Amino acid sequence: MAYRQEDITPYEDGQEKEKQVEQMFDNIAPTYDTLNHRLSWDIDKGWRRKAIRQLEPYAPKQMLDIATGTGDFAILAAKMLKPERLIGADISEGMMEIGRQKVEREGLRQTVAFMKENCLSMSFASETFDAVTAAFGIRNFQDLDKGLAEICRVLKTGGHLSIVELSQPVSFPMKQLFWVYSHTLLPLYGRMISKDKSAYKYLIATIEAFPQGERMVDILKKAGFSHATFKRLTFGICTMYIATK
Repeated sequence: MAYRQEDITPYEDGQEKEKQVEQMFDNIAPTYDTLNHRLSWDIDKGWRRKAIRQLEPYAPKQMLDIATGTGDFAILAAKMLKPERLIGADISEGMMEIGRQKVEREGLRQTVAFMKENCLSMSFASETFDAVTAAFGIRNFQDLDKGLAEICRVLKTGGHLSIVELSQPVSFPMKQLFWVYSHTLLPLYGRMISKDKSAYKYLIATIEAFPQGERMVDILKKAGFSHATFKRLTFGICTMYIATK
């Protein structure tokens, strides 16, 4: 039976997905960066750079990083694009607190700030940001269509959205190798390091359920973006999406 990623939750405690995701990321925040980099062999850093480079021609001044987590994407975007202001938005205070410490160390406090926001109903005015970024977070949205429409709302007309999201390879043998890795080594290692038995099992389930490629492009256009494209990275383990309002 196929599931939508919105129907998959980290825990079986009866709470709505948003609350469960917040709890999960608060739980794994101390080990999140270490696990992400090790489990991807540091390739995730290159994926972020590729996504940010897509925005360089537009020189955005006001930026928003959705589902910012511990702020890696926000900090890298601030360094590469040098916007006047970049806000990292997330529902997990535990993750953002680590991000704030990183920003302080990097000397970027005047540029990067963090705000707790429900990405389905943000406090920002319409037409606020020149660019929005999102790395490995939108598959956790409780309602993907609503979340993307909200991103479109806060973007200025002519603004750009740059997303990198984990995906399933579609070609042999990477498709088979990724399945074995994601269902054996990844959850085992994740459980050992993060001490959360459910978190990495949940994250793999959302990768498998999340719409990718042409399906995701159609969803972006339905959400209000006039143009959207995608590019598979590293044999399809990650997919980059670029959309314009």
